[in-house]
Amino acid sequence: MINPEDESLKGPEIGGPRVMRAGCVSAEGIAAERSPTTRYEIVNSDIIDWFNRNPSKNFHLSFVDPPFNQGKEYKYAEDNMPQAEYWRWIEQVLKEIFKHTHKGGAIYFMQREKNAEFVLSTLRKTGWTFQNLIIWKKKTSAVPVSTRYGKHFQVIAYAIKGEKPRVFNRLRISPPLPPEYKHGRESGIFVTDVWDDIRELTSGYFAGDEAIREKDGQRFHKQQSPVALLLRIILTSTKVGDVVFDPFAGTGTTMVVAKQLKRNSIGVDIDPGNAKLIHQRLKKSRKSDDVLKHFHYYRYTEDIASIGGLNGMADDIPSRPGARKDKSNLRDTN
Repeated sequence: MINPEDESLKGPEIGGPRVMRAGCVSAEGIAAERSPTTRYEIVNSDIIDWFNRNPSKNFHLSFVDPPFNQGKEYKYAEDNMPQAEYWRWIEQVLKEIFKHTHKGGAIYFMQREKNAEFVLSTLRKTGWTFQNLIIWKKKTSAVPVSTRYGKHFQVIAYAIKGEKPRVFNRLRISPPLPPEYKHGRESGIFVTDVWDDIRELTSGYFAGDEAIREKDGQRFHKQQSPVALLLRIILTSTKVGDVVFDPFAGTGTTMVVAKQLKRNSIGVDIDPGNAKLIHQRLKKSRKSDDVLKHFHYYRYTEDIASIGGLNGMADDIPSRPGARKDKSNLRDTN
C-alpha cells in the first residue's frame, strides 16, 4: 500500500502553485526485452492555465474524468458550480483537448449517467466525432432513488478527431460463461459498448487492495479509476509510443497503466497532494497496479502482446492453441 505520508517515496518538494515534473522510465519488469524509454510528465496546475502555457503539446488519446459537480469536498476543486458555468468550463477543456489532439486521436469522457445529454452536446460543440456511448455498469448495488429506477452505471463517451480513428484495436475478451450456455466460446467475444466486467474502486471491501487509502483506511481520492478500466481504453485506442493525456489525473492510474504499456503520458492535476502521490506511484510499483495479470482476459485478441507492448512475453499470456485469427481486428488505420 502506498502511504501518502511516506517521505522516502516523495520526489522533490513542489514549490509554488504550478510544477512540471518530467521523467524517463523504462518498462523494466513489464517487458522482457530492453525497451526504449517512456516519457511521463506530472503537472501540478489548473488545467486551463496549463493549456495556455503549453500550446505545442499534442496527444493521441485523452481520458477525461472531471469532478462531476455533485457537491463533493475537494481541497482545490470547486464541485458545486452553477450548472451552466460548469458545462462552459467543461466545454473549454474539451475544446483545448481537441486542438491538441492528433488527427484520428480519441477521447474517452466519463460522466454521471444523468449528464449524458450534456456530454454528447458538449462533444459536438467542441468538434469531436461521436463513436459510442459506453455503459460502465457497476458491480455494487444500485443507488436507490425513490421516484425513478436506481442508478447502476456511469457513461463513458468515446469520440475521435476527424472521421476515422487512427487506431482502434478490436479486443476480444473471455468473460464467464452465462449459466444458460451449454458450450464455451472457442475464441472469446469482442468488447461491446456495455462494460459490466470491471469493478469500480468505490465498492468498499470488495474494491480489494487497489484503492489507495490513508492510514485510517479512508480512500485517498474519492473517484480513483481502476487499472482494468484504463487498460482497456489505452489498449483499444493507442499504439506503443503514443502520448496519453489525463487533464484530471487524480491518483495517476492513467499514467501508471500507460507506463507499463510503453505509452508516453502527461497528467495534470490542480491538487499538489495528488501530484506527489502520482510521483510515488510511478516510482514505486505496487502488485495491485500490475497490468500483466489482466492480459489473460484478452488472450483471444490477435497480437495482444504486441498491442500491449509486451514483445518477448507472449508465452506468459495464457492462450488456447490454434485460436482463430480474426483479420477484422483493426490496429493502425493510417
